[in-house]
Amino acid sequence: MSKYVVHTSKLTRLYKSQIAVNAIDLQVPEGAIYGFLGPNGAGKTTTIRMLLGLIRPTSGDIQMFGESLQTHRKSILQRVGSLVENPSYYGHLSGFENLAVFARLLGVPDTRINEVLDIVRLTPAAKKAVKGYSLGMKQRLGIATALLANPKLLILDEPTNGLDPTGIHEIRELIMDMPHEYGISVLVSSHLLSEIEQMATWVGIIRQGELVFQDRIDVLRQESEARLYLDVDQPTRAYDLLRTDGVDVVLEDQSLVLKTVDPDTSAAVNKKLVLNNVNVFRIREHAPSLEDIFLNLIGTGGSL
Repeated sequence: MSKYVVHTSKLTRLYKSQIAVNAIDLQVPEGAIYGFLGPNGAGKTTTIRMLLGLIRPTSGDIQMFGESLQTHRKSILQRVGSLVENPSYYGHLSGFENLAVFARLLGVPDTRINEVLDIVRLTPAAKKAVKGYSLGMKQRLGIATALLANPKLLILDEPTNGLDPTGIHEIRELIMDMPHEYGISVLVSSHLLSEIEQMATWVGIIRQGELVFQDRIDVLRQESEARLYLDVDQPTRAYDLLRTDGVDVVLEDQSLVLKTVDPDTSAAVNKKLVLNNVNVFRIREHAPSLEDIFLNLIGTGGSL
């Protein structure tokens, strides 16, 4: 089996002449919580709908579990659970009764209903009418429905939208349990970096239909590590001097930038430059936040 539960190649979707998703190569590793990030309208939901077979790609290929969705659609989707937009239920029925309806449609034994209620921590409210559920409880019931058929991949589109902090925390904790407790890979979309960074192991960032970043969340975090900035009167000469000494330095907007920020290094660099008649006007340390990096990737004009 492929190491990716989802692997797309040049996946594209057009609406008339408008490009909604532009040739993206999405790679969701097995066992990952993959955070699919982007502003509203960036193409997240369109991509998810293509993965679920709800709309057809204009071009490109979708591989899931190492098989083509085009040729193995039924067998693939039997291994996928999803929650797209707000789930709808029979308000007068209990949580258990609502799940029983879906269990019969899926051919799932009733014993599975209690299992998924336990997973989403709704067992105490199982006999309560859904019309009395909070929005967070309804979202958890939606995830329970997605888990009924014991999927290997769970796809969630903006599952914390509209929830209060308690509801967001509950959904986040639930998602984080999926890979190690139940062996389920998760693809979760959001426009909120603060949510994704607390639970994702991998992240893909989409902007105007294009995938602009895809890697481990740790790689994104590395970009937010502190840098040492030196403002000098001869930046090019200073750069050459430090590079000759083997210092890891780059020239950025006429400032010298070092990834190493410890006091010994900054003192040695300052001494080297002064002894070579380079005037150092300022030494400053700066660490961009993950939000700074995210905004730089998607452009500040995005809706967040």
